[in-house]
Amino acid sequence: MKAIKLDQEEKEILESYERGELKRVKNFTKEARLIQKAAARTLRKDCRVNIRMASRDLENLRARAAEEGIPYQTLISSILHKFVSGRLSFR
Repeated sequence: MKAIKLDQEEKEILESYERGELKRVKNFTKEARLIQKAAARTLRKDCRVNIRMASRDLENLRARAAEEGIPYQTLISSILHKFVSGRLSFR
């Protein structure tokens, strides 16, 4: 069986779990449903956008998406989402 590599944050969470420091939230089922609904609303893609761009830029986007292991349209959507939500700046 292949070992899974964890990043630092995942290692800290696992260590906390193993020490018994993590507790289940009250009303877990209700909380889980609320989080699932919020995620569904956030991830829903209900609009289509067509843009013209340089073929070289599109090739570079496709290459970067391939490096990340995601579809290039997902990468473009993620970049735009981060920009409009203030988590990405071009200053």
